[in-house]
Amino acid sequence: MSDRRMNGASGGPAIALATGGTGGHVFPAQALAEELGARGYRLILVTDRRGDLFGGPLGTLETHTIRAAGVSGKGLAARLAAAGQLTLGYFQARGLLQRLAPAAVIGFGGYPSVPTMLAASHLKLRTAIHEQNALLGRANRLLAPRVDRIALSFERTAELREQDAERAIWTGNPVRPEIAAVADAPYPECAEGQPIRLLITGGSQGARVLGETAPAALAALPEGVRKRLRVAQQVRPEQLEAVVGAYRSAGLAADVRAFFDDMPKRLSEAHLVIARAGASTMAELTCVGRPAILVPYPFAVDDHQTANAARLCDDAGAWMIPQVDLTADVLSERLAQLLENPAVLKSAAAAAARIGMPQATRKLADMAAALADGSTETAAAGETRP
Repeated sequence: MSDRRMNGASGGPAIALATGGTGGHVFPAQALAEELGARGYRLILVTDRRGDLFGGPLGTLETHTIRAAGVSGKGLAARLAAAGQLTLGYFQARGLLQRLAPAAVIGFGGYPSVPTMLAASHLKLRTAIHEQNALLGRANRLLAPRVDRIALSFERTAELREQDAERAIWTGNPVRPEIAAVADAPYPECAEGQPIRLLITGGSQGARVLGETAPAALAALPEGVRKRLRVAQQVRPEQLEAVVGAYRSAGLAADVRAFFDDMPKRLSEAHLVIARAGASTMAELTCVGRPAILVPYPFAVDDHQTANAARLCDDAGAWMIPQVDLTADVLSERLAQLLENPAVLKSAAAAAARIGMPQATRKLADMAAALADGSTETAAAGETRP
């Protein structure tokens, strides 16, 4: 186990954050760390070896690294080795928590959180987990019966047992402050003859399938719609030249890049978004209130992106096209139906906004602070948006 001790720690009560792995787990922890730090809490990060790479607020925290390993989708030998690593991590975390005695321990899912959260539960420390998706992840399914509070990003979360739901609270999933800042931006008007702004994004690395299908789909749209389109598409770097050429050949106005550094502005201006259905994307779409065509990543663990997309579709804020069904013709047909009916898009935007949680960071911090302070007055499951 390795330690990293940083200067500037607050003298307030200590709260330990257990996270690691992908950005979907790390970002909520980062947002919570920033908010709790501003409130005067002393923060401790417990993670696996990847924690040494964290930047932002997490990179400034007192950090302790323990052993951990994933067990899903591996052969027997690899699973046994992973179980050994998790067991070692458990004893490392137990000794660490006994020594530091935090007022609360908050986990964010993923296998790196398991040893710490199990140890905290066995030590009778106050505990909570945060679930980013509409389907409770495998780590959080294991931990849910053992913790004091369960923070949910979706009001309805699959695989959450009825007896555990009694300790759940709907906090939402934190978004970047820049996204929260445009949460109140009204849905842009789309009168006849005005530009139609379409935002296509596949997440931080872009989705290859959208780079392959979107240009042809847009080129096949009726001429009246095609001339009004203003496209912004994020693609993989290796696709950049091909996608730019495809739009140019089709005579479409398109801004194609590997990365957009002004995503909040583009999202607020968009009439329609085409995207994956990862936890952060869903939080941003609902925070700002923008309708979307969602193409879930089919290889996500337990197909949780399909569960995410289904929740927003059920609430009339989006339309889903499974990747196996995604062709240029299918996408073009759906786009034509939507882009020629601005009233439908506006209604879906309002539906998405109704389930958004712009104050997710504050609500999650309120829950963590109440837990650390020993309060029993935390909100109940099914809490509505303020």
